[in-house]
Amino acid sequence: MGTRDCQHQIAMSSPAAGEAGATGDWRTERPVLDPALCLAQKQEKEACQLCWVYCPDLCIARGVPPAVLLTYCKGCGICAEVCPTDAIAMVPERESAAAAAGGAR
Repeated sequence: MGTRDCQHQIAMSSPAAGEAGATGDWRTERPVLDPALCLAQKQEKEACQLCWVYCPDLCIARGVPPAVLLTYCKGCGICAEVCPTDAIAMVPERESAAAAAGGAR
């Protein structure tokens, strides 16, 4: 027993990066990728890419390794949750800012 094709169109939308504007300003945590743990980096090809597939705002660009578009990332953490190798960690913005400033607080 199968399904029949009734020729109905399904209404659906696809996310686009920046669709809601530069939403990264109100993020409290940011995803940080460890390329050494990323399957795409290890295999040197677009392998896995689950972070890209599950990102609701298309803030992850496919690649080796994938790149996070922080301008649009809201910090939801879905990418970190679905990563099978824990290559993505959610880091508080304060820690990220301190690391970028050379560890100064």
